Amino acid sequence: MSSMPAERFPAIPPEQWTEEQKKVAATIAAGPRGELRGPFLALLRSPGLAQTVQQVGEYLRFKSPLDRRIAEMATLIAARHWTQQYEWQSHYKHAMKAGLSPAIAQAIAEGRRPQAMATDEEALHDLLTEVLHNHGASDATYERARSVFGEQGVIELIAVAGYYAMLAMILNVGRKALPAGQQAMLPWFPH
Repeated sequence: MSSMPAERFPAIPPEQWTEEQKKVAATIAAGPRGELRGPFLALLRSPGLAQTVQQVGEYLRFKSPLDRRIAEMATLIAARHWTQQYEWQSHYKHAMKAGLSPAIAQAIAEGRRPQAMATDEEALHDLLTEVLHNHGASDATYERARSVFGEQGVIELIAVAGYYAMLAMILNVGRKALPAGQQAMLPWFPH
């Protein structure tokens, strides 16, 4: 029986934190996240980056004018693209609470195009699928997304995917384990 590889960026015991790490951890815990967890445990190794990244994430998660259902769908698309189990587990719950259909989330998890999407969900799915797979978007896809979300919305959706792609890479390289007792929800794709 094989065991999970050890995490590369385990939590640093608080008594070993530098003054800068203590400040950043306190700022994160005092904000809307309420605690230091997930990718921020790894990011604490670079406190200046952790502070900046948490500010971007705080905006995208808690202050962006994007509809939460759409923002969480964008997060799931990024998590699926990077097969990031921890990110998927965390944001699947947020997506369901925000009103995303479980069938849409399941199709994304399986790497399929969801059926019966709303107009905004289709525009989002097409935009981020093209961006993540083609590293850009066709004129038709961009224009459709712009007509649905406006220019600010398009920028913010791309930023959501980019933000969660960055966190997914940190979590994947760091081999972040799921919380105790949780099983992976995303199927593993063959490489």
